[in-house]
Amino acid sequence: MAYTVKQIAEALGAKALGALDIEITALAEPQDASATDLALATKPAYAEALGQGAARAAMLWEGADWQALGLEAAIIAPRPRYAMSHLTAMMDIGEGWGDGVHPTAVIHPEAKLAAGVHIGPLSVIGAGAEIGAGCRIGPQVSIGADARIAEDCLIREGVRIAARVKIGARVIINPGAVLGGDGFSFVTPEPSQVEHARASLGDQGDAAAQSYARIHSLGSVRIGDDVEIGANAAIDRGTIRDTIIGDRTKIDTLVMVAHNVVVGTDTLLCGLVGVAGSSRIGSNVVLGGQVGVGDNLFIGDNVICGGGTKVLSNIPAGRVMLGYPAMKMDAHVEMYKGMRRLSRLYKEVDRLKKAVFNQSASD
Repeated sequence: MAYTVKQIAEALGAKALGALDIEITALAEPQDASATDLALATKPAYAEALGQGAARAAMLWEGADWQALGLEAAIIAPRPRYAMSHLTAMMDIGEGWGDGVHPTAVIHPEAKLAAGVHIGPLSVIGAGAEIGAGCRIGPQVSIGADARIAEDCLIREGVRIAARVKIGARVIINPGAVLGGDGFSFVTPEPSQVEHARASLGDQGDAAAQSYARIHSLGSVRIGDDVEIGANAAIDRGTIRDTIIGDRTKIDTLVMVAHNVVVGTDTLLCGLVGVAGSSRIGSNVVLGGQVGVGDNLFIGDNVICGGGTKVLSNIPAGRVMLGYPAMKMDAHVEMYKGMRRLSRLYKEVDRLKKAVFNQSASD
C-alpha cells in the first residue's frame, strides 16, 4: 500500500508542499523514519529528531519551516493530531486474517451471515445469531445464540459475545473482551453484615455468617453504533433490563462495566475504570484511568473525573472531579496544597508554643 504525498494531503484536506510525487508506504516517528515513511513531526520538539532518521517527507505543524528541517516534502495540517485519525485509517493494513469463512469456523445452521462477512479460524457462531454485512470476525471468537451484530464491525481475536447481546454498526471490539457475562449479583436469606454496615456506616450489627444465593442475569447487553471496546474489557449483562452503552462511546482496556449500567453517548472510560451495578453515566463524560464508580449512582453529562478518582455519590453535570472521595478538582488541589504545608505549620505552632511558654515562665 503506497500513496503519494499529494494523495495523502488531499485525503486529509491538508496542505502539501515540495515534492508531491514522493511515495509513502508507512508512518514512523522521526528518528525511525526511512525514505518511504511519512515522519510524524507534529511539534517542534518531535522535529528535533528528524536528523536521526532518513525521512524525505513529514507531517508538520502550521508555520513549520520544512526546508530548514532538511525535508523534500511536507504535509501541513491545522490540527495534526486530528489529522492522524484519518491518516492512520488510510495506512492500516489490517490483521492479516484473510477473507471469507475459515474452514475451521463452526457456524450453526440457523445463524445468518450477511454479504461480505469474514470469519477467522476456530470461531463459533451460535444458533440464531445474525452477523451484518461487511463484518470481520477474528480467530477464536465466540458469538452466542440470538446475538445481533450490525454491519461493518471488527471483532478481534478471542472476543466472547454472549447470547442475545445486541451490537450496533461499525463497532470495534479488541482482543479478549467479554460482552454479556453474568452480573455479580448475590443475596443472603437474612440481612447481611454488609447491609448493616452500609446502613450504619460502620457497624456490622449482630448478623450471623450466611451463604450467598445467586441472582440470575436475565437481561443482556446493548452496544450502540461506532463504539470501541478495549482488550480484556468486560461488560456484564443486566439482571432484568439490559446493560446499555451509547453511540460513539469508547471503552479502554481492562474496563469493567457491571450489570444494569447505562452509559451515554460520546463518553470515554479509560483504562482500569470500574463502574458498579445500576449506575448511570451521562454523555460526553470522561472517566480517567482507575476511576471507580459506586453502585446506583448518577454522573451527569460533561463530567470529567481525573485518574484514580473514587465516586461515592452523585455528580451533577459539568463538574470536574478528583480524589477519594471525589470532590471538585480545584478544591482537591487546594486540599493537597494545605497538606504539603502541614509540616511547616506544625513547626510554626511548636515555635509559638515555646515562645509563649518561655514568656509565661519569665513573668
